[in-house]
Amino acid sequence: MNYKDFTVPELAQLISPSSEAFQELKKRGILRTNNVVGELGEHYAIEFYNSTPSLPGLSIADITVKNIDAISRNGETYSIKTVSSKSRTTGSFWDPESIENNEKKFQYLLIVILNDTFSLEKILELTWDDFFEYKKYNKRMQNYNISITKKLIKNVNVVYEKSTEKSYA
Repeated sequence: MNYKDFTVPELAQLISPSSEAFQELKKRGILRTNNVVGELGEHYAIEFYNSTPSLPGLSIADITVKNIDAISRNGETYSIKTVSSKSRTTGSFWDPESIENNEKKFQYLLIVILNDTFSLEKILELTWDDFFEYKKYNKRMQNYNISITKKLIKNVNVVYEKSTEKSYA
């Protein structure tokens, strides 16, 4: 196919919820909403944790549960945020008042970094205390997020990194 001859709506159709690839990912239970990047990240993180004996097995949380994306077999709660390799900031953490009061929303935060082809590059694991230390307030949106910096990567648990094909679990 010569994609440069496609119109923008024609290209969008190829990645839309009606596309065959999207529908297949839905059939497999990987996509539950239209948030492809976020749900791919959740899938990769859960799959990696479940296939790594030194890490706790994870189950995906119900889509209606706020702030929690996965639960370990021991009942530990995980929030999972996914970013592309070019993005340096996670999605939002809402309810800033309770966060400021240090009311734990989850026990662990997994930051999944995908490359340009949506393949897994890195998984960072932060404790609640790590999250609390590195969170940044977004005044305009009135929420928190985490910036992916060299300092953050150096100071948190890197459980997976593709470039070295090495697991740090």
